[in-house]
Amino acid sequence: MAIQPKHGIQLEPHQVVLRPLVTEKSTHVSQRFNAYAFEVAMYATKEDIRNAVQTLWNVRVVGVRTQTRVGKPRRTKTVEVQTKPCKKAIVQLHEEDRISFY
Repeated sequence: MAIQPKHGIQLEPHQVVLRPLVTEKSTHVSQRFNAYAFEVAMYATKEDIRNAVQTLWNVRVVGVRTQTRVGKPRRTKTVEVQTKPCKKAIVQLHEEDRISFY
């Protein structure tokens, strides 16, 4: 099942969700509120993310919140580099559904 975004690029579900973000904060949120954090494609919409998570893990999605994280300048001695910007999605699941990453 391919996802068709508004800008014309056809995405598969595994192209929308790039990787889960497993951090201390996201682990706490997943245990307490049944919400999981993912790094997603920059041009993916909330509907794309909802459909991709439902397809990949066979769960029911209640809500999707997204944030675009801006790349920041980093400096190492004399070299200045820019970290890449990325899009983060927090997906809240139905209370009976769970995703296991381990």
